[in-house]
Amino acid sequence: MAGKIAYQGERGANSEIACKEAFPHLEAIPHRTFEDVFNAVENGQCDLAMIPVENTIAGRVADIHHLLPDTTLSIIGEHYLRIRFQLMALPGAKLEDIKRAKSHVMALGQCRSFLREHGIEAVVAADTAGAARQVAEAGDPAVAAIAPALASDVYGLDILAENIEDADHNTTRFLIMRPEPNDLMEVRSPCVTSLFFTVRNVPAALYKGLGGFATNGVNVTKLESYLTGGSFTAAQFYAEFEGHPDERPVQLALEELGFFSTQIKVLGVFPRATRKPD
Repeated sequence: MAGKIAYQGERGANSEIACKEAFPHLEAIPHRTFEDVFNAVENGQCDLAMIPVENTIAGRVADIHHLLPDTTLSIIGEHYLRIRFQLMALPGAKLEDIKRAKSHVMALGQCRSFLREHGIEAVVAADTAGAARQVAEAGDPAVAAIAPALASDVYGLDILAENIEDADHNTTRFLIMRPEPNDLMEVRSPCVTSLFFTVRNVPAALYKGLGGFATNGVNVTKLESYLTGGSFTAAQFYAEFEGHPDERPVQLALEELGFFSTQIKVLGVFPRATRKPD
């Protein structure tokens, strides 16, 4: 029996494309919110979650980073998806007839030049795939959607213009999560370790805690902070670094971090993915 992978959004969303690229043998199941995605995997309704965490243009996905500290899921992998937007409309519609284009606010912002060039008004929708569904349901030939190509197949729309995004480096990074962590014996280098930690409320605690990574040659690739417990003094940090917990330099770095932290929670150890060339 085929397994299931959960994603946030409607059918035809970029997250569904990421699911199909990374796990073509699994059934991709849409969910309304990110909380629903986490719950579906935590409750055993789905086997994996495909979670977007950052984009080269829009930056980090804020909602996700506030959910990660409390989830029981583990990160087991990552996936990079090149984001491409298409202008799509009802069958038979022509580009010169389009007056308005609906999409998520971030997608509209990434296609400003095209919209300006063609005199098309931007209309904000909840998400890209949802905009395509709305265009199909409304039946107005003067209204188009900006969405991934998959959405045109799902909702029976014609693509009037391809790859209309302004930036050619537009890429989203996804984390793949499930209830059970990877077997550390099976994770081979190069790999990434991700964790949350809370520093002690003492001077230079963060600087001293991270000093072990510098002195032991462990490359920290991501560091983000969060305020916790309604306090402006106790800070929690999400970090990613290159290396495996069984490697001696990583062990020494984590030991040093432990001296200046009140809590360390490892979220996952997983193979490092590489971005595909455009």
